[in-house]
Amino acid sequence: MIGTILNSAAIMIGGTLGLTTFKALSPSSESQLRIVLAAFTVFFGLRLTWLSLNGSVLQILKQSTILLFALMLGKLVGRILGLQKASNYLGRRAQEQIVAAQSSRSHTVNEGFKPCAILFCAAPLGILGAVQDGLLSSHYFYPLAVKAVMDGFAALGFIRILGWGVLLSAIPVLAVQGTLTLVCAFFVAPLLSERGLLDPVNAVGGMLVFCVALVMLGLKRIELTDYLPSLLFAPLLTWLWP
Repeated sequence: MIGTILNSAAIMIGGTLGLTTFKALSPSSESQLRIVLAAFTVFFGLRLTWLSLNGSVLQILKQSTILLFALMLGKLVGRILGLQKASNYLGRRAQEQIVAAQSSRSHTVNEGFKPCAILFCAAPLGILGAVQDGLLSSHYFYPLAVKAVMDGFAALGFIRILGWGVLLSAIPVLAVQGTLTLVCAFFVAPLLSERGLLDPVNAVGGMLVFCVALVMLGLKRIELTDYLPSLLFAPLLTWLWP
């Protein structure tokens, strides 16, 4: 749970700094920070995929084919289930609550807690990062570390608008991402590892983490949430294609 602890701590630190006289980043500094974080995301995402593809040339070709099919099927199922639409709806609701809170003179705890909890918990990178942190015995917390930095600076800005309730949003982040990590670590990882199905999941997860960087840089609009079922199809296809 290293990544989740970092994420929750960053929200608390960013929010606390926002309550003081700490100045927010300038637009140019924000842009530079985004580029640096995206670079780290590209590196750690592609590195995970690369390390998960192994064996002979033919085996790597087979694994790459499974990777592509898993992404295609995951995207199809995600669209049918409306995962991205649900994520977009939650994002809009959070934004509406933030706009409504801006016109309020006095802020209640819920005005800061609810929208930030939605934004911080519903982010696809949070789900991906929590899964990878639990599946890998080497504690692959790097995606969540990137998210921690982004959420920390977001909390710094939000707390000036929404009040100290923003600090409480660290609790559901700890609960949701932490639970997902522990479930993957104690139940999913041993099950997949025993059957040799762990590498396909990590390969897909690495590609999705890489796609997060493309979204961060505004290079391509990718409906990331729709691709999350790919994490389920990767081991299934590998098992069906021995």
